[in-house]
Amino acid sequence: MGQDRLLATYLVETPHSLEHAAEVIANEQSTGTFTSVPGETDLLKERFRAKVVSIKELEQVNEPSLPGVKRPINHDGIYRRGEIVVSFPVDNFGPSIPNLLSAVAGNLFELQDVSGLRLMDLDLPEIFSTKYSGPKFGIEGTRRLVGVKDRPIFGTIVKPSIGLPLESLHGLVTEMALAGLDFIKDDELNANPPYAPLEKKIEVVMDAINRASDKTGRKLMYAFNITGDIDELERNHELVVKAGGTCAMVSINSIGISGLAYLNSFSEVPIHAHRNQWGMLTRYSMLGMEFTAYQKLCRLAGADQLHVNGLNSKFYESNASVVRSIKACTTPIFGGYRSLPVVSSGQWAGMALDTYKAAESVDVMHLAGGGILGHPNGPAAGFESMRLGWEAAVQGRSIEDYSAKFEVLRKAIEEFS
Repeated sequence: MGQDRLLATYLVETPHSLEHAAEVIANEQSTGTFTSVPGETDLLKERFRAKVVSIKELEQVNEPSLPGVKRPINHDGIYRRGEIVVSFPVDNFGPSIPNLLSAVAGNLFELQDVSGLRLMDLDLPEIFSTKYSGPKFGIEGTRRLVGVKDRPIFGTIVKPSIGLPLESLHGLVTEMALAGLDFIKDDELNANPPYAPLEKKIEVVMDAINRASDKTGRKLMYAFNITGDIDELERNHELVVKAGGTCAMVSINSIGISGLAYLNSFSEVPIHAHRNQWGMLTRYSMLGMEFTAYQKLCRLAGADQLHVNGLNSKFYESNASVVRSIKACTTPIFGGYRSLPVVSSGQWAGMALDTYKAAESVDVMHLAGGGILGHPNGPAAGFESMRLGWEAAVQGRSIEDYSAKFEVLRKAIEEFS
């Protein structure tokens, strides 16, 4: 692909021919509309029109996936599915993620000519690297700050998700920091609520972290949820940095990818990027966006750590999809831009072996809320069970076999399996 064009890959379902649907997509998202207009000259179309690159036929179905479809006259009752690749001139939007999204997504999902549409992937030209510098810390920078090299970074989430008094939060952070845990994050529900203002929360948490660090010599990384309106991000970030914090968390879909890029423009600590609300963009297989495309934009915008769900989690996502997501985050863009995959949701020590096999690497952050905090012997034992679970996985041993030597593993199996 030339550096003056971008490729977008779509999964399309249509009552028309795939060729018709492809041309409608290319036309609608570039120079055309529903009818010819005087200004749409051949010269203009040659420079600015999107072009169909390839069409790959897939299966056929007898019912439309989406409502509101306009069928052709004498429709044969067949809805055709296929993979369509469209090339967009970069001149149409420049190195701009917001305007890129208007081009490759925009009004496409509303077209009557398609009964299913999903953005599967984006092949980005290098001009985007001149505008978006990507993660400042990524995998290596996060490892450096937490002091962990040859194993996953282990962490937990503050539970209860919302409502925990600050004095109780101080005790929880103290206990986990003294136990040697690497990382704790705020829940996405808990950012700057009236009962626990962010400024006060930072003060309480950093006091616990610093007191524990004086004893252990290690400083736990805490991802403070600084999600808010755009004009609040810089202030919230400064509160974290001035207090000596080492990570800021935002909900990407709350602040937008542009908000993420804005935060990255001044951030002095790793950005923990949470993808909550992602399900409404992706859960239905014939609508929305594949994580393969989404994560590239998040990484461009500066996500140092990016949520990917977890294997055998409490959510709908298949294990195969989670595996693709883990590997996508560490696949280089423009030779770099790697983000640390954050594996979470319904996790405990017993998931270490499957996660290690899926990632084929220890370059993951493995978070367990209940799987650590709910351990019958307490949170410290929960953390130790996670460490031992991964130790067994790297050695190619089952957790059941390894648990013969370690009570905390046996207790974890009894509680969570």
